[in-house]
Amino acid sequence: MRLRALLETDALGLRLLGGEDELDRTVRGVMTTDLKDPSRYLSGGELVLTGLAWRHDAADSEPFVRILAGAGVAGLAAGEAELGDIPDDLVLACARHRLPLFAVNESVAFATITEYVVRQVSGERAGDLAAVVDRHRRMMTSGPAGGGPDVVLDLLGSDLDLRAWVLSPTGRPIAGSKLAGQALPADVCAKLAAEHLAAVRTGRRGPHRVAVGSATYSLFPIRSSGRSAGAARDVRESVLSDWLLAVEADAGDWPAERLDLLQGVTQLIAVERDRRDAARTVRRRLAQEVLELVQTGAAPAEIAARLRVAAPVLLPGLGAAPHWQVVVARVEWEGGAIEGGPVAQSLLEEILVDPLTVGPEPSDRIAVAHTGDEAIALVPLPAVSTEHDGSESGVLADTLLEAVRDPLSAGLDDDGRVTLGVSAAVHSAEGLRGALEEARHARRVAAARPGRVCAAGHQELASHVLLLPFVPDDVRRAFTARLLDPLRDYDRRHRAELIPTLEAFLDCDGSWTRCAARLHLHVNTLRYRVGRIEQLTSRDLSRLEDKLDFFLALRMS
Repeated sequence: MRLRALLETDALGLRLLGGEDELDRTVRGVMTTDLKDPSRYLSGGELVLTGLAWRHDAADSEPFVRILAGAGVAGLAAGEAELGDIPDDLVLACARHRLPLFAVNESVAFATITEYVVRQVSGERAGDLAAVVDRHRRMMTSGPAGGGPDVVLDLLGSDLDLRAWVLSPTGRPIAGSKLAGQALPADVCAKLAAEHLAAVRTGRRGPHRVAVGSATYSLFPIRSSGRSAGAARDVRESVLSDWLLAVEADAGDWPAERLDLLQGVTQLIAVERDRRDAARTVRRRLAQEVLELVQTGAAPAEIAARLRVAAPVLLPGLGAAPHWQVVVARVEWEGGAIEGGPVAQSLLEEILVDPLTVGPEPSDRIAVAHTGDEAIALVPLPAVSTEHDGSESGVLADTLLEAVRDPLSAGLDDDGRVTLGVSAAVHSAEGLRGALEEARHARRVAAARPGRVCAAGHQELASHVLLLPFVPDDVRRAFTARLLDPLRDYDRRHRAELIPTLEAFLDCDGSWTRCAARLHLHVNTLRYRVGRIEQLTSRDLSRLEDKLDFFLALRMS
């Protein structure tokens, strides 16, 4: 389609501000952005939509337009909702670079323009498919929320008889069609998310087909419209944050028309995703402001004032949060200069939501900032209760990653790691600095453990495990080798199982009868094995000091 056709469509509310001689340019796609430099997501031929959030003063217009012109975009459409009239410096910059510039009336949603371009570019190849898209346009843009992804999925069900769901990268259900009926079981969601992430990491093109039991699903990636026109420089920048569309059907034998429609649907759902991300801006800014105050040693009264501002946003209706927790996350990739902070931020916003909660809204109650390669979440707690075992409720490190471990491991493949640390709950601004340091220490404890996905909580900081991450690697190796290598060598030559025997003996607190029962051995056999351990290592397992040395060596090995 041509730019001229957009201008002639009254429903789009476009007003030409410059570039009349360039209106015959071909539009091949659409991208919404407020980045100062969106070049990595441009492939040429796009109509770029912007709310002008990137512009702080007149000097910003020239470099922004120069980047767009260099990427070969078809035109620029700027919204009037933010600043009112489009700034003259932007008009002049577009004129210098011969880039057509349109003003978008504040009453017209970018989603309306996005959907129209997607529909025109995809083509109306069959009457029923065109009807689906047209009905979606009317329903999706009828109000501020537009019905969300559920509207699109209901149309797929009613018009094409397709059962479909939108899932988060960790497998949490975001939306589902009425035709789909009950929600997918949690284990199916986790498997679909893991298969999708594994396919993305290996570079396979979608849709990805997955068989689960007797059903076959086709998985389509839903990328933010900021990346829809071109892939990110490195797939690891987005693999842990993109949603996916799961359709209960085998897309392998679909005609090109239907595949094109589903690709268009993913772009329309991405509009809703972008709305959600835009809504998070305020919460992210609040978290960033609180974090900066805490890290710079601001007065508790100043931090408390900022918390009073944050609490109603994060806990509407309550007015204040009696308690707060801090969660620190880090995403690290081997052999790549990838900034881990934004990746960890998106991921933390997702995994702090109850995995059984459906919909995008619950994640809008989480405030996450990032600094460097680290993401930091400020979690408000309406109340903190003490459980029957004496532990406190709230975010628990040992359950935080339980439901998302498999999908995350697939997305991390063999070159990524996620580590998290969780603080205790604090009830005042004075406690936040200590909570932040506590969460960071806990994350370092998690990082010292094996595995791609690890978490540790504040409870572990009162244990010996706090010390283990800070023992130098060469000291670890020398210490464990001196105690355990003689036993490993003996086990390898004689299959004597001395190492498992040692672990069980220590775990049973040196009780001969309990240990023998656990290992299904006669007590005399157990005494023989323990004697052999003492002989090979010149240690005495009746002494507390030697027991402790063996215990630490096993933990560090």
